[in-house]
Amino acid sequence: MAMAMAVQASWLGGLACIFSTSLLFQILFSNYGVKLFMYHFINDVRPCSNGGGLFFCPQSPNAPSILSSKDRTAYHFQPPKNWINGPMYYNGIYHEFYQYNPDGSFNPNTSYNIVWGHSVSTDLVNWITLEPAIEPDTPNDIKGCWSGSATIVSGDQPVIIYTGVIDIEKHQVQNIALPKNRSDPYLREWTKAGNNPVIQSGVPGLNSGQFRDPTTGWIGPDGLWRIAVGAQLNGYGAALLYKSEDFLNWTRVDHPLYSSNASIMFECLDFFAVLPGSNNGLDMSSAIPNGAKHVLKMGMNFGEDVYVIGVYDLKRDAFVPDTDDSRLWPRIDYGNFYASKTFFDSKHGRRIIWAWTTETDSSSDDIAKGWAGIYSFPRTIWLDNDGKRLLQWPVEEIESLRRNEINHQELELKKGDLFEIKGIDTLQADIEIDFELTSIDDADPFNPSWLFDTEKHCQEADASVHGGIGPFGLVILASDNMEEHTVVHFRVYKSQKNYMILMSSLTPGLDTPAYGGFFEFDLEKERKISLRTLIDRSAVESFGGGGRVCIMARVYPVSLVDDDHQPHVYAFNNGSATVRVPHLRAWSMRRAQTFFLDVSMCCYDIGHYTCIAIYRYCMIRMKIDAAAMNREEDKDEGTEKEDGGASPYPALALGVKAAEKEGREDRGGEGEC
Repeated sequence: MAMAMAVQASWLGGLACIFSTSLLFQILFSNYGVKLFMYHFINDVRPCSNGGGLFFCPQSPNAPSILSSKDRTAYHFQPPKNWINGPMYYNGIYHEFYQYNPDGSFNPNTSYNIVWGHSVSTDLVNWITLEPAIEPDTPNDIKGCWSGSATIVSGDQPVIIYTGVIDIEKHQVQNIALPKNRSDPYLREWTKAGNNPVIQSGVPGLNSGQFRDPTTGWIGPDGLWRIAVGAQLNGYGAALLYKSEDFLNWTRVDHPLYSSNASIMFECLDFFAVLPGSNNGLDMSSAIPNGAKHVLKMGMNFGEDVYVIGVYDLKRDAFVPDTDDSRLWPRIDYGNFYASKTFFDSKHGRRIIWAWTTETDSSSDDIAKGWAGIYSFPRTIWLDNDGKRLLQWPVEEIESLRRNEINHQELELKKGDLFEIKGIDTLQADIEIDFELTSIDDADPFNPSWLFDTEKHCQEADASVHGGIGPFGLVILASDNMEEHTVVHFRVYKSQKNYMILMSSLTPGLDTPAYGGFFEFDLEKERKISLRTLIDRSAVESFGGGGRVCIMARVYPVSLVDDDHQPHVYAFNNGSATVRVPHLRAWSMRRAQTFFLDVSMCCYDIGHYTCIAIYRYCMIRMKIDAAAMNREEDKDEGTEKEDGGASPYPALALGVKAAEKEGREDRGGEGEC
């Protein structure tokens, strides 16, 4: 039995700097020598371009409000940034590093000033944005600090390895950076290794302008560290393999980890181990258990993240894929999803993935907005029982944003039926719905050629085209007259392959391809097909069949001019066969909290441990104020809980003066934080 999943939908730049008209200030230990410690809660962030820096600058009175934009997401990670780099979990803190363009909200390929942005979180939902971790200030990266990865070496030593661009021809080398102070819980400052570049091109047949994105390290059976670097070798894509005893001095292995003519270049590589049927993640710096498979993820030259499952041949030190037919390599996500990166979360024993999602409106729109690009919501990723496909699901922490749950059970959708889902914020929602097939006899025949051009098939068989079983699914972000809407749907085909979701945005002039992907599903044993869709204003993430196929899309409905005009959401069926909905659950979603720390005004004369205490206090304070903000949000909607109340730490007035320098007592020594 075959089913198909398809999407019809809709880049990451950054702000020059940020100003908040609603700041929360806190003076801490003023007699200990702190001038002022502040964190900025974003209520109204505005772009400016006067070179005022990342964290604080004068407001342009005519600049548009970023958060007043109906397209800016509420709970997807969205600081000023571009490509994803090396996320990691270290000492209780999640670190997200990302490519940030300080020159504005345009494609950073036109800029030579790409830096590594840095944000931290304790829950993968609410974030604090710090100063850039790495900036182009040496001959080894003077034209940009491009993508790379973070690795925890020897159990407690974080190391970043990244690509440096050394000239205007964009010749590329690989560099190392180490934390300046490992006891700083936020790892704010990084020092570049004295022997950079640790890896240069110098390989026969290697295009030195296509040599980048080193992976997270792993340990081989000989106890040596290994990394792979994406490259163009003799005109084809390759994952070049390097070894090291100390993670600082690297030697190239005389053969690639893997190479293929499927692409002229492999970039944004990822390499990790998985166990069939287990959603537990595996730490690549530890011994890998018997029976594990390996996954090589590659960014292809046509802008898609594909992966291939296989085995890591330890004797040959090479990756052997289960299939070399690149036409059958599945994508991590069949939508707007690129430069993805995974990391092992040692706290929860899971592997997490997320990716860069571009804007698909115009460049002029991005410049007018002052921002461009988001990340997908973090997902747990694991291998299905059959060992053939990766499954993905939003991390459970997202449930902390849910409110106003509504439930429907035992619905029946006949051909042409629409069932409106009411009682939630339809611009910010989480919807879970199960579809149950009353019969599978009406399924249309499957054409295997669709596997090789799924997008074309999705365009030809959109949600308006009747089928035997399907299309059925969700209509979201729909205007009153349905002139604008996005559709997420399934079709069922008789074959060995399964399932397709179609999502679309009808906004004129936008990039709205038909996204789609197939997966196998045994409908003889299981008649239920699940769909989960996250709606976050201009971002739509869908997970079909328990995460067998995932699709990320951007949509920009022009009719939804403000929050007072809520779009409609429907469950629908446009196929001949009746479809039952045994369970439908939906929630409104709160806004996640993002803070910008102005650490330049902290820790002048205090000691290191006092500064750490301040940071920890501020993290707690952030959570308290975020909770208070959410209670106010609930109160506005009449859903305030009985134990709700005002924050015990009210915000101080804007413009609090720094503590005077005179009369301060230095209790912390001379260490910096």
